[in-house]
Amino acid sequence: MTSIVVGLCSLILLLVTAIGGLTQAFVAHSTAQNAADLAALAAADAVRGLAPGDPCEVGKEVAERNGATVRDCRASSSEQTAFIEVEVDIPGPLPQVSEKAVAGR
Repeated sequence: MTSIVVGLCSLILLLVTAIGGLTQAFVAHSTAQNAADLAALAAADAVRGLAPGDPCEVGKEVAERNGATVRDCRASSSEQTAFIEVEVDIPGPLPQVSEKAVAGR
């Protein structure tokens, strides 16, 4: 009887841990996508002259305020577009989540 209870408790603990890991990954993905979108929009505004400053610096500040780190940034004055790639750390053994966004035109 005791071994059955220990086995069931272990199974429940394993399931709760897996659900927690998946939840963290989902939240990190949402955070990364939102930060990339907002940073790309802010950088595109700076490219067009609607906001002051360097487009990539503006995008970097917006991404950091939204919990992400900019991995890559490209702004084109001729096309008036901005490309931003960000990454968000997931606590624990899971890898970083990265997302990309383009804004402009």
